[in-house]
Amino acid sequence: MTHPITHLSPLDGRYRQHIEGLQPILSEKGLIHARVEVEIEWLLHLSQIHLPELEAFSDTQTKALRNLYLNFDDEAALAIKAIEATTNHDVKAVEYWLKQALVTLDLQHAQEFVHFACTSEDINNLSHGLMIKKAQKEVMLPTLQALLKAVAELAQQHGAQPMLSRTHGQTASPTTLGKEIAVFAYRLDRQITTIKNQPILGKMNGAVGNYNAHMSAYPGLDWVQISHNFIENLGLTPNPYTTQIESHDWIAELFQSLSRFNQITLDFCRDMWGYIAWGYFTQKIQANEVGSSTMPHKVNPIDFENAEGNLGLSNAVMQHMADKLMVSRWQRDLSDSTVLRNMGVGLGYGLIAYKACLKGIGKLQVNSEVLNRDLDQAYEVLAEPIQTVMRRFGLENPYEQLKAFTRGKAITKDAIQQFVATLKIPQSAKQSLLDMTPSTYLGNAVAQAQQLPSKLNNLS
Repeated sequence: MTHPITHLSPLDGRYRQHIEGLQPILSEKGLIHARVEVEIEWLLHLSQIHLPELEAFSDTQTKALRNLYLNFDDEAALAIKAIEATTNHDVKAVEYWLKQALVTLDLQHAQEFVHFACTSEDINNLSHGLMIKKAQKEVMLPTLQALLKAVAELAQQHGAQPMLSRTHGQTASPTTLGKEIAVFAYRLDRQITTIKNQPILGKMNGAVGNYNAHMSAYPGLDWVQISHNFIENLGLTPNPYTTQIESHDWIAELFQSLSRFNQITLDFCRDMWGYIAWGYFTQKIQANEVGSSTMPHKVNPIDFENAEGNLGLSNAVMQHMADKLMVSRWQRDLSDSTVLRNMGVGLGYGLIAYKACLKGIGKLQVNSEVLNRDLDQAYEVLAEPIQTVMRRFGLENPYEQLKAFTRGKAITKDAIQQFVATLKIPQSAKQSLLDMTPSTYLGNAVAQAQQLPSKLNNLS
């Protein structure tokens, strides 16, 4: 076996440890495993609908059949690959392997009901559905929720820390660090809800979606209901209208939702990178880590940078799949097959990114001194509340007065207070403005951060 350092893809090389949860599910072995499961469950389903030529299996026989996929191992996968080397057809190889297994189990009478009335895509589309369902439940959603929780906790932790806003990169009305992070938590939460609620569609209706073979063999049976029951028993949702392939629209929808989650995470990573650059956050120092090969002082925000790069790769794959998989010539072409083999690539790069982002969050330490200093040097941001109060009391051209007073100038606390002292407004309103500082002009930012948990649906 080659060492991971020789692998062409960093998913199976450098980053292998970060995606181990996905490998048994979305690898080629995972696909073969899922095909075996679908084929066996279809055979068992057929045995329950009272076909004259296929009697129901006993409990012992059913258990033995299910053990073929419950105990599926590398040896079984390689045996199927060996058959494929002769057949040059991956699904047919599974069928032949199962027929051999039936002989071993003394169930050879059922051999010709393996893959009965099926086209390869009946098996494949359901296998892909099962694979994604398992990957979502066991790996992806727990990681997405862990990232959401970390972002939400960061927002709560710093909900009352005043911070200078920078709309268009310029000083703007103050906010709090926690409230700005809360925005990301809410955005991520919405996408997780969409991802959780995405139906996984499947079909089991033959070569062109019309149950042609089924009805030719047993014309008196309700094959639509039989098929739909089978798909629902797998935990999937029947698609009633298909060609040879299930149309893959749901995969496109899911990957587009994941891509949006990725873009929001990327946006978060860039903001964290910027806050580190401004000195709003410092990073916990790891004693043996090196930030730069030549500048000993450096502690680089490498986790957020790593996440940004891998989020881009994840989206490149998933967006291509979302676009490609919705298009197939006539009743089908094969171009979807090779693309679908890359589901694990798109999800894998995303998984690497989420873990890197989590690691980066874990290193953050707020630097209140820098945040407060920036606010103390930005008294010009109080031009907004002053001109708004002036508007309330009917003073002439308040916006224009403040524009002339502040624009392009260094505005100090004393200058602001001297201006306010000249205003012909009620004394209580004037005192309120005189007492105001950039650190207290926060609107409801603190309350927004405090209320965040009640606005989220996916923290647990």
